[in-house]
Amino acid sequence: MAADEIEGMIKDALPGAEVEMRDLAGDNDHWAAKVIAPQFAGKSRVQQHKLVYDALDGKMGGVLHALQLTTEAPK
Repeated sequence: MAADEIEGMIKDALPGAEVEMRDLAGDNDHWAAKVIAPQFAGKSRVQQHKLVYDALDGKMGGVLHALQLTTEAPK
């Protein structure tokens, strides 16, 4: 799954989000994403990650093999 596709899905589901993608293995299959989104305010890290996984609409573990997440609310 391409970085711009992952980034687009996250931004569509979390308007106002900032997303930085990094290819961990050079294979378009193992990604690290840093997501800063206003929707994360007041939520636990687990809740934040769930919002991102929900944004990926079931592609995690299938088309998208691995995603290392760093999430935070804007400062």
